[in-house]
Amino acid sequence: MSNINRRRFLEMTSTMAAAGALGGLAGYSPAAHSAFGDYRALVCVFLFGGNDGFNMLVPRSDAEYNAYAASRQNLAVAQGDLLPIIPLTPDGVEYGLHPALGGLQTLFESGNAAFVANVGPLVEPTSKDQYRNGSVVVPSQLFSHNDQQAQWHSLKGNDQSKTGWAGRLADAIAPETGAQLFATNASLSGTTLFQSGAATVPYVMGPGGPLGFEGFADSGIGLEQRLAFERIIGARYDSVYERGFAEVQQRAVVTADLINGAIGGAPPLTTVFPASPLGQQLQTVAQLIAVRDQLQMERQVFFVGTGGFDTHDNQLQLQPGLLGNISDSINAFHAATVELGVADAVTTFSQSDFGRTLTSNGDGTDHAWGSVQLVVGERVVGQDIYGSYPLLEIGGPEDVGGGRMIPTTSADQYAATLATWMGVSGQDLPVIAPAIGNFGQQNLGFLA
Repeated sequence: MSNINRRRFLEMTSTMAAAGALGGLAGYSPAAHSAFGDYRALVCVFLFGGNDGFNMLVPRSDAEYNAYAASRQNLAVAQGDLLPIIPLTPDGVEYGLHPALGGLQTLFESGNAAFVANVGPLVEPTSKDQYRNGSVVVPSQLFSHNDQQAQWHSLKGNDQSKTGWAGRLADAIAPETGAQLFATNASLSGTTLFQSGAATVPYVMGPGGPLGFEGFADSGIGLEQRLAFERIIGARYDSVYERGFAEVQQRAVVTADLINGAIGGAPPLTTVFPASPLGQQLQTVAQLIAVRDQLQMERQVFFVGTGGFDTHDNQLQLQPGLLGNISDSINAFHAATVELGVADAVTTFSQSDFGRTLTSNGDGTDHAWGSVQLVVGERVVGQDIYGSYPLLEIGGPEDVGGGRMIPTTSADQYAATLATWMGVSGQDLPVIAPAIGNFGQQNLGFLA
């Protein structure tokens, strides 16, 4: 085994670790330069289980509210409890937010938040008659948790996909991000298809940051253990498998040191985050954004997640807390971006498995299709609702049965709008969002 000390080990692996942190970008060179010249980040907040978006953004005017209340039965939010919002583009309907969404109401009214109505996975524009007679292609395995999470993550339609649209985005901008010392894609909520690319690999960490190796220290037995470990992974091995495993361990050690060291040296934030898993994840994202210059970052996509939205039961009891956590956590995160001076460079957006049925099953809702998503940031063309908010009426134009609404805006359009803001060229959009060519409007316009 090689006899290398800590300093030599870090010198030897720093370049390789940087390339590894970038996810093995093709053509990576330590001398690579970034061509963007500015910083931008997307933060995906995934609501696992299927958020009931039509109880998040609700029609408040009498005729539309009465249709909503008749459909939602015991799950309808009282008309007088809705928090009023006034979209800049009127459609003849008044709207309100669930009473737990006070933070989002403030962001909306200040122009820093928007909603995208009745959005979901589509292969091509689909009407109720087309759906029923099978004359259009629709995504496979509708209403299945795993399949529809994968649809949102990959935009795969009816095809198999080993990559997600954020991973393909990272692939597309790789030539412009070669100088970055950290991965373009980083997840604080486990490994996801969303961030897996053909040539790039996301960095996965815990809610509070990278998890360091246990038993390592800067002195005593902990230092001896670390030095012994470094000698083992720095040795020469004949087997390609042994070399590959050693390289993975080298990257893991150096990257964890790099990121934890950067976060540890950053000035503390004064913004107070909710003491929830989502709040902790978003606080860590804010800390990582704070050290963007130190890590030479110009483009990043973060993935955070929170669960509990599969409300087949106890929806009335669960939903206020679930929505309140989203509102408070995202509101705090936006405040942190303002504190960091990057509120115009960070866009937060939601995704979820699917919407919920308008009809009540007695105590909750079941799996549906179209729903409402939210977008937050100073570059958001906010205080507005994008897409077409449907009439929430059982048997209405978009209801394919049981209050399952056919999306009128596609997840591909949603993703293409976000990807364009990140600097993806028009010719690369079909790679990011494969079905985008089937829709007339490729950019929904909610980002300046």
